[in-house]
This record gives sequence, structure tokens and C-alpha cells, in this order.
Amino acid sequence: MAKTYIDTVKYLIYTNVEIGGLVEKPDVVGAIFGQTEGLLGDELDLRDLQKNGRIGRIEVDLSGRDGKTTGVIKIPSSLDMVETCIIAAALETVDRVGPCEARLKITKVEDTRNQKRKQLVDRAKLLLKNLLNTEIPESKEISQLVRDEVKTAEIVEYGQDRLPAGPTIDRSNEVVFVEGRADVVNLLKNDVTNVIAIGGAKVTRTIVELSKRKEVTLFLDGDRGGDIILNELAQGGVDIDFVSRAPAGLEVEELTRKELIKYLRNRSPYEAGPKGNKGPERRTVEIPRFRQPESAREEERPAPQRIIEPRVEPRAAEIRQEPAMIERRPEPRPDLPRQEPRQQGRGRRREAPEDVPRLIEPDAQEPATAVPSDAPSLSKDDLMRELEALGNTLKARFYNGSLQQVSEVPVRDVIKSLSESRDVHAIVFDGIITQRLADLASKQGVKLLIGLKIGNVNKVPENIEIITKNK
Repeated sequence: MAKTYIDTVKYLIYTNVEIGGLVEKPDVVGAIFGQTEGLLGDELDLRDLQKNGRIGRIEVDLSGRDGKTTGVIKIPSSLDMVETCIIAAALETVDRVGPCEARLKITKVEDTRNQKRKQLVDRAKLLLKNLLNTEIPESKEISQLVRDEVKTAEIVEYGQDRLPAGPTIDRSNEVVFVEGRADVVNLLKNDVTNVIAIGGAKVTRTIVELSKRKEVTLFLDGDRGGDIILNELAQGGVDIDFVSRAPAGLEVEELTRKELIKYLRNRSPYEAGPKGNKGPERRTVEIPRFRQPESAREEERPAPQRIIEPRVEPRAAEIRQEPAMIERRPEPRPDLPRQEPRQQGRGRRREAPEDVPRLIEPDAQEPATAVPSDAPSLSKDDLMRELEALGNTLKARFYNGSLQQVSEVPVRDVIKSLSESRDVHAIVFDGIITQRLADLASKQGVKLLIGLKIGNVNKVPENIEIITKNK
């Protein structure tokens, strides 16, 4: 039923109309008002009743065929039963529409409240059934319900695009990007408050600006839509640091608390594993709001397989300048016990007599290796050969303005070590150059950055030169 412009519709008058010519809807409405005017007195005049909201909008549905017009007229009424029937009878007095003869016949006067009564009875039955079948929740369940509602109420609208987000999105240095509002609600219920919804595959300005200022973890559903969103964000200039995916066929909003924590901790660097948790360089990281003691985190990780292997790190500069390196070795001191000769091929670590062989463990944190201040200076070509020497070691080397090596760190600690270092002129490392590393290196005054290949770098800083092995 169309809009009637009256508060309450009690009755609906159905009228069939037959007209001996082709006419339009306004002709029929005008004939009804004109031929019933003054017929029932001022109290039941159709125009006055419609102005006062007692009679609704007259709906006319016509169809013309073979030079004749037929159709149905519907008139809603909020009058009482007697007055509505009088109005209905008055419609049958209309005998002409324009120049054409017409015949109006009332088919029925329907009480619209009967349908409402039927819906009311059916709804009351359903409510009673639910009431009888539902037990009163325990006090613990009531507390949990109230707690979840409070957390859900903390959702805010962030940025000019008014994206659903958690309350700590501005205060946290790390943010979690999810697909929709339902994902935000699920994470808030499980105490992850630095979360924001990207609102589908469309790349908004708010998301791009936020990714430039904070460390971003993209948490996607385990379906084809997640792959599409990942590609759209990467091509739209969003700076993605890590990617985490729900299991195949599941969505983030369906995950339990334990699953959310598991998949967020097992996030992967975007360049190393663009498909999320299936990336080849998966590593365990710690996310905000789920800080636990180190012992607890170690128990959850699978025990790494220990491998005992010789550390072979040949250096081109050392091989080329072997006589000079031999001359610079420190003379043995008489007051110290004699050291056994070291295994050949350990590079510069042969210069440190206190060093001892050790177990190599994949997740072990290796401190930066100091290099003697009298290490030989290297040219740019020498640095490229240094990159060859670092192959498959996952190490990085820092050089000063004279191109002398000052330290060596694991690739995973490059960002941290660079932010704490000064006077670094060049970096050679066995890894992928990212936008984050390039920006930090430019900020720290690094002039030369050499790596295996370049990753998702949209803008190379002007004051730095980037060289890769795979050009």
C-alpha cells in the first residue's frame, strides 16, 4: 500500500472502475472530488476530510485497452465504520470521467486492523515460546554480556571518512587494519582496541595517512576477498608492514579470542609473505594489549630445531688483502693462555681471540658484532662483493663515512640498530629494502643502501642511493 499521509488507517475502500474511453489518473481523481462535492454535507466532504487527515491519498491504478479504461481505486480511511461505508457508497454515484461514461463498483471495505491483529497474535506466541524455553542466565553470564556491550560501545568514528575504530587508535604506535565493522566489534570484545576498519577494497585517504604514521598489521579474512583487498591497498599507496590471515573459509568476526591472539602473533612481514601466514619468513611478534611474560610466550612457540654448523662468512676484502690482515693480528700476550688456531673461513671474527664456537639457533637474538676501528676502507665495488659474501646469512653490516665496517647485526634488527646508531654512511644487508627502511636510513643520514632487491618502495628519498643485486 502506498503512503497515505494519515496517522492511522482503519479501513481501505476497494473500487473497480470501468470507463468508456481512454483517460488518465488525474481525470479519475478530479471526477471523484467534483461529483461528490456537497453530496454528503460539510462534515463528510472529501476535500475537507483529506485536509484534516481523515481520508488518505487516493490511489488509482488504470490500464487502457480497445478504447476503454479499467482499473482499481483504493481510498484509505481513518473514519469510523459507518462514515467509511457512507463515503464508499458515495463513490458509486460517479458516472462520468471527463467526456466518457464511467461505472464505479465497490468491491470491499477492508478492516486493516485484522491483519495487524493476526501479526500481533503470531508475535505474542513466538515471544511466549522463547520466554518458556529460555532460562534465566547466571550472574557470570550477565556480567560478561554487560562487559561485551560496554566494549562494543567504545567504537568511535575515525578520520574524515568516519571509519569504525577502537578508542586507542590515536594513542597506539601500532594499528590493526580489518575489513569491516563486525571485525572491529570482535576485536574490541577481546581487548584489542587499536583497530580500525578499512571499509572494503576502496582505499580511503584516512587509511593512507594513518599507515604513513604508524606500524600497520593488516588482518584479513581467509577468502578471495582478502586477496583482492590486499592487492588494492598495496597498489593504493598504503604502507603495510605485516599481514595476518584468518584460516581458509573463516572471517575475522568469527574467530575466538585464542584464535585472534594466535593469528595476530604469527603475522608475517608483507614483503616476505604477501599471502599472510603462509609467507616463507614467518616470525613470532608481540602485539599490543596481549603482553605476557617471556616464559609464557616461549612455552607457546614450537621449539626451534637446533643446528650445529660452522659459521662460514668469507669476505672479499679479507681475501684480497690477506697479507695486510695477517700483519694486523694482535701479538699473543705472555700473561694469557695460548689460544688454539681458529677454523678458516670465519671472516673478521678471527681477530677476536675471546670468541668461541656456539650453537646457531633460528630465533636466537644475536648482538651486534663490533669491528676493529682499523678495518680496511672499502670502495662501492667492494661493498657489492660484501653483499655476495653475506649471501644466505640474514646479516647486515654498517659502514662509516670512510667505508670502514663498524658493526654487524641480524637483518631482523636492522631497524632497531639503525635508529640507535649515528654516523652510518652505508648499509649492506642480505634482505629486501622496504619503504620504512629507506625512510629511516634517510633520516639517519645514510647515503648508500645495498640489498638483495627492493620491495614496496613508492618513493625513494632524494638524499640516499639504493643499489640492489637483482637490478
